[in-house]
Amino acid sequence: MTSPPPEHPPLRSFGRIKSRAIKPRQAALMETLLPTLAVDPSNPLGPFDGPRWLDVGFGGGEHLAAQAAAHPEVRFLGAEPFLNGVASALRHIDSSRLINVSLHAGDVRDLFPRMPDAAFDRIFVLFPDPWPKARHRKRRLVGPETAGELARLLKPGGSLRFATDVADYAETALLALRGEPRLTWTATAADDWRVPPADHVTTRYQVKRLGDCAPVYFDFVRV
Repeated sequence: MTSPPPEHPPLRSFGRIKSRAIKPRQAALMETLLPTLAVDPSNPLGPFDGPRWLDVGFGGGEHLAAQAAAHPEVRFLGAEPFLNGVASALRHIDSSRLINVSLHAGDVRDLFPRMPDAAFDRIFVLFPDPWPKARHRKRRLVGPETAGELARLLKPGGSLRFATDVADYAETALLALRGEPRLTWTATAADDWRVPPADHVTTRYQVKRLGDCAPVYFDFVRV
């Protein structure tokens, strides 16, 4: 089954959708490549029936492209509302000649009502907009409601990874995810969330260290 549409649209969980001018090559890819990769909002999963992974808020697309290149047998769906990030991802996809990626240039929550239960084998939510000011924290993407949707979208045995470098967000997201009964936190020791997982792809954003703590990585399994 799919999730019923919300009575009220969720608060915007991201800031601006565009910053600097998009470079000419990337702008051309927005015109030519993006239409071939864009998901159909009425049927985001399309006809593919193999394993699927979802990258929520893929930023510049480095992680998405690297994972797609490493796992050609997997169909990747990436969602990102920041147009400069979408343009950057298209460059990575084009350079690596990836054919296993679909993109949604918008809020992933727009797709939730159209996606069935157990749609994905794996979901990544890496370094989402932290909204550090107290009055803005209600806009954070990961809370109890989104935790429930992410759990619904995962297959039993599927995995979810959340990462952030903002201490308060780490605390509130962990509470929300641990409060979702369909998700089990896999950590048994501090290094399990302090040390980057073996398959983690470090991005330019992460290297900038814009947060207030060292990155933490929370891996969950859908029971």
